[in-house]
Amino acid sequence: MCEPLTLCHILGFKFKFYQEPNEETPKSLYHIAAALLHHNLIELEDLYVHLMPLDVTIIEEHKREISEAKQIARKLVMVVLPSDKSEDREKEKEKEEEKFEKPPDNQKLGLLEALLKIGDWQHAQSIMDQMPSFYSASHKTIALALCQLVHLTVEPLYRRVGVPKGARGSAMLALRNSRAPRPAETFEDLRKDTFSMLSYLGPHLSHDPILFAKIVRLGKAFMKEYQSDSRPEVKDKMEILLSCFLSIADQVLLPSLSLMECNACMSEELWGLFKLFPYHHRYRLYGQWKNETYSSHPLLVKVKAQTVERAKYIMKRLTKENVKQSGRQIGKLSHSNPTILFDYMLSQIQWYDNLIVPVVDSLKFLTSLNYDVLAYCIIEALANPEKEKMKHDDTTISSWLQSLASLCGAVFRKYPIELAGLLQYVTNQLKAGKSFDLLILKEVVQKMAGIEITDEMTSEQLEAMTGGEQLKAEGGYFGQIRNTKKSSQRLKDALLDHELALPLCLLMAQQRNGVVFLEGGEKHLKLVGHLYDQCHDTLVQFGGFLASNLSTEDYIKRVPSIDVLCNQFHTPHDAAFFLSRPMYAHQILSKYDELKKAEKGNRQQQKVHKYMSACEQVMTPVHEAVVSLHPARVWDDLRPQFYATFWSLTMYDLAVPHSAYDREVNKLKAQIKAIEDNPEIPLNKKKKEKERCTALQEKLQEEEKKQMDHVQRVLHRLKLEKDNWLLAKSTKNETITKFLQLCLFPRCIFSSIDAVYCARFVELVHQQKTPNFCTLLCYDRVFSAIIYTVASCTENESHRYGRFLCCMLETVTRWHSNRTTYEKECVNYPGFLTIFRATGFDGGNKADQLDYENFRHVVHKWHYMLTKASVHCLETGDYTHIRNILIVLTKILPCYPKVLNLGQALECRVHKICLEEKDKRPDLYALAMGYSGRLKSQKVHMVPENEFHHKDQQARSATPASQQNGPGSAGKPAASSVKTEEGQLDDDKSQGTVKPVNKANSAAAKVATSNGNGAVISTKAVKERDEKEKSGKEKKEKKEKALGSTPETKAENRREKQRDERLGKEERVAREGKEKTPKTDREKVKPEEKINKEDKVKAGNGDATELSRERDVIKESKSKEKGDRSAAAATLKSPTPRSDSVESERDHKRRKIDSHSSPSHSSSVKPEHSLPLHIQQP
Repeated sequence: MCEPLTLCHILGFKFKFYQEPNEETPKSLYHIAAALLHHNLIELEDLYVHLMPLDVTIIEEHKREISEAKQIARKLVMVVLPSDKSEDREKEKEKEEEKFEKPPDNQKLGLLEALLKIGDWQHAQSIMDQMPSFYSASHKTIALALCQLVHLTVEPLYRRVGVPKGARGSAMLALRNSRAPRPAETFEDLRKDTFSMLSYLGPHLSHDPILFAKIVRLGKAFMKEYQSDSRPEVKDKMEILLSCFLSIADQVLLPSLSLMECNACMSEELWGLFKLFPYHHRYRLYGQWKNETYSSHPLLVKVKAQTVERAKYIMKRLTKENVKQSGRQIGKLSHSNPTILFDYMLSQIQWYDNLIVPVVDSLKFLTSLNYDVLAYCIIEALANPEKEKMKHDDTTISSWLQSLASLCGAVFRKYPIELAGLLQYVTNQLKAGKSFDLLILKEVVQKMAGIEITDEMTSEQLEAMTGGEQLKAEGGYFGQIRNTKKSSQRLKDALLDHELALPLCLLMAQQRNGVVFLEGGEKHLKLVGHLYDQCHDTLVQFGGFLASNLSTEDYIKRVPSIDVLCNQFHTPHDAAFFLSRPMYAHQILSKYDELKKAEKGNRQQQKVHKYMSACEQVMTPVHEAVVSLHPARVWDDLRPQFYATFWSLTMYDLAVPHSAYDREVNKLKAQIKAIEDNPEIPLNKKKKEKERCTALQEKLQEEEKKQMDHVQRVLHRLKLEKDNWLLAKSTKNETITKFLQLCLFPRCIFSSIDAVYCARFVELVHQQKTPNFCTLLCYDRVFSAIIYTVASCTENESHRYGRFLCCMLETVTRWHSNRTTYEKECVNYPGFLTIFRATGFDGGNKADQLDYENFRHVVHKWHYMLTKASVHCLETGDYTHIRNILIVLTKILPCYPKVLNLGQALECRVHKICLEEKDKRPDLYALAMGYSGRLKSQKVHMVPENEFHHKDQQARSATPASQQNGPGSAGKPAASSVKTEEGQLDDDKSQGTVKPVNKANSAAAKVATSNGNGAVISTKAVKERDEKEKSGKEKKEKKEKALGSTPETKAENRREKQRDERLGKEERVAREGKEKTPKTDREKVKPEEKINKEDKVKAGNGDATELSRERDVIKESKSKEKGDRSAAAATLKSPTPRSDSVESERDHKRRKIDSHSSPSHSSSVKPEHSLPLHIQQP
């Protein structure tokens, strides 16, 4: 037998003969060479040098193919004018014809094919290693030969674990070859040769879809075994195999799918494997597929360009009318190359948001794998670092982000796409302190669960939101909640399965403050407010979704106690109680049902007793937990029981919206009648719709009855608990301050329902005759100074705060408009006492009560203070002040203004805003114009001041032609029959709360008329005033003796007496000097009078302020005589004028007195009418 080298030279000579152009090497020669190599008769290294082409030539050819593919791809993406298209195509054909020449045979590939067919994998692998990646497999014959070898290798294992039940197939015979790969019996055997052969195949596994399906099914079988086998000894081996399968999916399966033209079956088969991977593994594979795979092979480069070109063609023609036809084309294109298609579609949606609806409708022909890829592409588009999430003005969120958020909500609701990745993305963004992407979560919850968050709710919707879940669904939202059961269940499952419910809530609650304090310095104030509102609204929406969809056990299991939320997770108190509130309601209800089953009794008294017992068992730990939330001094005024009760109840617990239930029931009845009267509806459908409406009607009626029973139990509980709510350890004013600071103000701006709840709770505490709660002080503190609250609100908070004020004003207006109602609901109530005592309470003492006429004076004072605050905000020129006060004024328009001159003052200022902001700030102009129009329509309901409250008779006789006074007038008289006392609430302590005054009669002589005649202080009027002051002092001294003789009281009375005498003496000297001084000398005395009056202002005397207001009214009267209509509103002087001119020293000092910097939402400005209360602090 010849030497191996001699055989090799002979074969080399034969191969050399067939290397001439247009010569074809016979296959028999390849088979002989392969057989000789297989039996070790020749060496591959000796034969390889005789084969053509050279390795350098192969590498150059591979590079040329890649560059040509990229060039073709660039041409496909280029925009070519129609006239040039035909010429370019002709030139390309000519070039191709010139280049066409049959290349010589690649003898190395021929030998490789022969080796693979006989199963000599070792020699074949050596040849493939000499070539570029996937070069050899790019030839179909070699790819098919390699696929056949893989078939034989995996056959035993596939027959054991991969064949579907009921499937039949012919078994493949193994190669009888010592050099052939060993057939795989276990998953571990796949690591030896199978995975290696597949990696050489790469994307060219597409030539054999059957082998593709086998590999996928083997992967599914392995994943099931991997998930079920938890033995620690095999854990490392299983992890290695998992990594191998992931590599095969990345390098072989996904690229091969790209080269399979429109094979939906393979896409679904592959999803059967991919759905067993965690979503982060899947998304990593999709990222590799989209961003790297398409640039690794010439064929994939061309496929990517062709897919983009086809996608452009479809998207250009996509409309609402041809959704079905275009949807089928999108489906076919997406089966093989979903990443490229969706990337282009999302880029178009970011530019044109009107494509969202037709695109969503056209996605119904996608496979499950395509939907999962779509979710990844959306997340990748959201996380694109090259795109700014703010517009160039840095005040609003970019439109592309809003478009993607809308698409997310629509797509995830309509199609069964896994939500875990998107929810985790939002969570990670919140962890990083970024709140822009909360817009996505808001859209997803709104679309999938049907829960809307808006502050533009109508009164009917707001009323429906205070009822049960069924009433909320029917009448509480703008759109009817239909067919959201499945989508909301999918959202709930995604949150619970991945433990994201509580982390999202806590991160959103913490991010609210992060928006202001961590990001606020870098962003525009308008954007900061918008982000804060978005974060807060999403928290409320998301918390409402969890409360309504999670079971009691799931909710209690995941939400920690209130002290853990606040102290450990640093959750703000309002958000912590918002999250805990449903838990308390669930616990009380379940405990109540448990007690009812244990002791059967139908009597109402027994039921109430059981309900009280359930409340006590559930809320006692809460009462103990809230003590750690605030300093110990807080609980000197408020008891933890009162604090927890306020924060744990909702409007559902306090009142039943009967009219809302009736309204929805009547709608359903009308709907049934319309169905019966419609002859076009088929009988079976008619019957089905009637049954649905009837069932819904019964559900609403049952829900109403259930809520009625619940409200009765809650009110009875509050009635029993009220005596222990408030302690009398400090003044009423301090108690009200803490109630406002810790309870009322934080919650009234939390949501629209909470705003209504706060107003209703104050009224309820008053109606329950709660000891130590002063209703008058509470209302006075709310209305007296709203500037600070309005200035610190965001846009949405302004809506809620305005709604809260409107509800408070509704109650006040009801009492003001009817004496019978006032006497029934306010007289003999402790909240309307005008004398505060440290101990004891005599609600029946009429002398201690505020009578109806004086209450009307007080209401006018509150309206005046609202006007003054509104004018101040409108005249600051600050965007936030103007926007917020216009929103608040719009909300309270049904109840304010009711006095004609106050409405005129507002109308003048708002008209000025319209003129100034028309070209500067269009959003302010729109708000001002809207309010101005609605204010004019309300003018017919306004009344003159003398009809709103009765003036003092002496003031009328002094100014017989007087009409209503402007807000800047000197003063308004209180009823002379009511005992008054100056300084009974210290200004420094009360900071502008209810202020008793004894100057009502003296101020009456100074009231200026609005008909142009200025009031002149006559000698007779001065004497009468002096006599009344003297008699008032005597009465006051007698009253002080009767009230108490403690050293502190005596010292206080002595100081007040000395101050009154000193001020009275200075006034009398000034008047006498004025009367004795001639006209020429009187002008010289004016500077001295000015200095004296400024001294009085510094000393805290209110007369100087009232005299200045009198001069303002006189100016107003004179301006009216000249026909200046706008001067009627000019009497309102803002503490901060709009102009930048230097203000006078006197105005500066007056403003110091008329304003304060207290953060407790109070006012020290003395209005026209001070509250005529006789108050003795404990």
